[in-house]
Amino acid sequence: MKEPLLAFNDKGIYCQQADVYLDPWRPVTNAIITHGHADHSRWGHKNYITHHTNVPIIRHRLGPINVTGKDWNETFTINGVKFSLHPAGHIIGSAQIRVEYKGEVWVFTGDYKTEDDGISTPYEVIKCHAFITECTFGLPAFKWTPQAEVMTDINNWWAENRADGKTSVLFGYSLGKAQRLLKYLDTDIGKIYTHGAIENMTEVLRPMVDFPETTRITRETKKEDLLGSIVLAPPSAHGSTWIRRMTPYVTGSASGWMAFRGARRRRAVDRGFVLSDHCDWTGLLESIKATGAEKVICTHGYSDIFSKYLIELGYDARTANTQYEGESGEMNAKMEEEESDKNQEENVE
Repeated sequence: MKEPLLAFNDKGIYCQQADVYLDPWRPVTNAIITHGHADHSRWGHKNYITHHTNVPIIRHRLGPINVTGKDWNETFTINGVKFSLHPAGHIIGSAQIRVEYKGEVWVFTGDYKTEDDGISTPYEVIKCHAFITECTFGLPAFKWTPQAEVMTDINNWWAENRADGKTSVLFGYSLGKAQRLLKYLDTDIGKIYTHGAIENMTEVLRPMVDFPETTRITRETKKEDLLGSIVLAPPSAHGSTWIRRMTPYVTGSASGWMAFRGARRRRAVDRGFVLSDHCDWTGLLESIKATGAEKVICTHGYSDIFSKYLIELGYDARTANTQYEGESGEMNAKMEEEESDKNQEENVE
């Protein structure tokens, strides 16, 4: 029986012919990395390959590593296997990995979204025989509102809070979501403050994107300076001693999970905004159809439900277990907490 070009084992997604792993979750010799989120780019590999815009991101998060940056569509060959990176549209520097050997083409998406957010390189359709797709929001209930409408709601919410003399605290992951929010905040309303973890990552990304001015919150930041302003903070800051400096404040969360009734209550936030860095149900289905793939492997998220639906549509679909978290936030929140600990002197206790 012919071995598949890409296989799943206890370390990650493995290409045996090239002896290379894609987004491995255990230390390996050679790793090709799709993007900088902690569940996809882990510490401990001997050699990293990623898109060049992701290099400063993973160096910031992982420290001194041996990493090589590639351009979009740049082909590099390892033991006869051709690899190339293509935009995934998930966050800045996020890539899909195209793998070709003896005329057979596989694509691993990592995490991806089809809506152009204006800061990430937009998603690119890649024709292939087999497609490994995430299913973070693989339910028909998930249907995203256009980004421009969501950002209008966020800015109106901020303006209302400012009129009430309150600080707006908006939660979003320190890499990706925070910068997407920052890019479109209306500075005519007021001043933008940032938690240390978000400010640190934004400083890494500023050479790539024209962001509005931000002010890092430190021990010296006064409560009266924050009134009427908006504060961008990671979800891990919610309920911490750090946030007490914001009083009186109103909280909001930007996440795809806010589409679920009850999610806002469970996360104990005042306002939820449905904004995701992943595909919704329609985006997943349209992306898969556009690739022309016959074989589809569904990973993290609602993979069982989604794969069964694909089978009904006539695809050769199955699921595969990984250690990727999607937008659950467990891995990313952990990384943000570690970053906060390392920069504690810059944060408000």
